[in-house]
Formats: sequence, C-alpha cells, structure tokens
Amino acid sequence: MTNSNLLKVALAQIAPVWLDKAQTVEKVKNYIAEAAAEDCELIAFGEGLLPGYPFWLALTDATAFDAKVQKEIHAHYLRNAIQAETGELDGICALAKEKNIAVYLGVIERAQNRGGHSLYCSLLYIDPNGEIKSVHRKLQPTYDERLTWSPGDGHGLRVHPLKQFSLGGLNCWENWMPLPRATLYAMGENLHVAVWPGSDHNTKDITRFIAREGRSYVLSVSSLMTQKDFPADTPHLEKILEKAPETLANGGSCIAGPNGEWVIEPVLDKEGLIIENLDINRVYEERQNFDASGHYARPDVTQLRVNRERQSVLVDPNR
Repeated sequence: MTNSNLLKVALAQIAPVWLDKAQTVEKVKNYIAEAAAEDCELIAFGEGLLPGYPFWLALTDATAFDAKVQKEIHAHYLRNAIQAETGELDGICALAKEKNIAVYLGVIERAQNRGGHSLYCSLLYIDPNGEIKSVHRKLQPTYDERLTWSPGDGHGLRVHPLKQFSLGGLNCWENWMPLPRATLYAMGENLHVAVWPGSDHNTKDITRFIAREGRSYVLSVSSLMTQKDFPADTPHLEKILEKAPETLANGGSCIAGPNGEWVIEPVLDKEGLIIENLDINRVYEERQNFDASGHYARPDVTQLRVNRERQSVLVDPNR
C-alpha cells in the first residue's frame, strides 16, 4: 500500500483439515495467497490451527490414566504436529516471501530442543521476507489442554516491526495474563494479535479490554470447527462425535481499535477472510492520554523482570 500510515490486515477465520498436517498446510497457503491478492500486508490464523485444537479431550474422558484411546489419539496428534526445524513450514515461508506478506500462524509444535515428543501450542511470526522471527510457546495451557500440551517459556515474547506498526501476539487465555501483556507493551507493541481456537465467548470481552488498556489495535483471530470438519479417518471418531455438539467453535474473530471500540464486531459461523485497513495515527491519538509503559508508567515504583531464555533440559555448547 502506498499510504505508509495504513496497514491492510486479514483475519483468516477457517477450520483446519483437522489433525491432517499436509492438507492444513495447503489450506493455509491458499488463504495466504488469497489475502495477498487483496493487497493485505499481514494475515493471522487461529490458535493451534495447524493441525488443530485438541477437542477430543473434553469429549472422551481424557483424564483416564493409561487409556488406550487417549494414547492412540495423542500419537496421531504427535504425527501431525509441526517441526519447523526440519523444513515443514518452508512452503509457507516461501509463499510469504513471494507474496510479500507477514503471517501469524498458530501451530502445534513438536519441539526438537525438548526431545521431539512433547507438544507445545506455539504462535509463529513469519516476516514478509519469509523468515520465522519468533516462536512463542504458550506459557500455560488451560485446563484439559494440559493433558496434551506442555508449558512453554518466555523466549517468544517479542515484538516485530511491520511498516510503522510494532506487532506482538499471545495464545488464547495468555491474553488474560497481565505480565505477558505488559511485557509486549514495554517493547513497544501497538498491534496485538490474540489467537483463539474459536468462539465469541472468548473474544467479545478481552479484545476490547486489551485495546483500551494497551491503546493499541487488537486482532482477535479464531478458528471454526463443526462435526463435519472431523475427517473420517480420525482415530476413535465415533467416540469423539458421541458427545460432540454440532458446532464446537463458532469463530468470533474481531478487531478493536486503540480506543477500545469495535472496528469489526465478532463474526460468527462464517469461513473466510476478514479484511481491514488500520491507521497508525489512531494509536498516536489514544497514547496522548494514556500509555501503559510510557508517561503513565512508574518504573521507580514497579518494574517487570522477563526471562526470555529458551528452556531445554540439555545445555550443550557444542550442539
């Protein structure tokens, strides 16, 4: 776009090809290309979209210890999780570079530096040059998520420049955690990307709150999921569907402006791109009366300490 004050963004409110890594990658690429064709400069996808949210946990007695059903579904999840280190996102990165578009992408990560067999709910930022600039592992999985996801670390708490904006992001209920939010504010964030597995009960309140607190734009990006989105070859599909509602995630993607008011209200049950132009001047206007890490901060009274070291059980300088 020629106006340097403006950033054209796309929220990809879509369903994954659930627990199918290869097909979900292709779907993500198709939406990146579609957003680029609309001259978008940033596209964001929902939490854990690649390859999908662990909906089975709440539906199949996931707390049953040593249960064969849970083991088999978990193994399937592991096989379809992402290892960026092995090049599994190279096609997405190459497309981002080709189309000159930045990408926030929620993935389930099978991290090599943690042995390669535990899963992390991670949010990746890919810049317009196709480079992965940060991988933020969700700090605290919520409730039954803890039965399949591991707790992350602070390494990915970073912001990224894009035109005149400074972008940061958090996964789902991390957005309710004051100190991670404050960390991003302190690094200059003025466009916050909040990713969710889906449903407006998550997005309708916190989106506007963060925008008003941070005096920033907030993009809340949610996925979709209905019974028909479960592939037929899903392990133990009959057991999963036995208690599943028709709609498991209704979307609720939305955008709030730096005054905390809606730019786009939550969109329900509609798959596709939600596109909007954001003007950096709106951030500057709202920072006149409040800036959480600037003139309204008192670092002589309160300060925040952040550990951004990537956690690993192996400390080997030769590796």
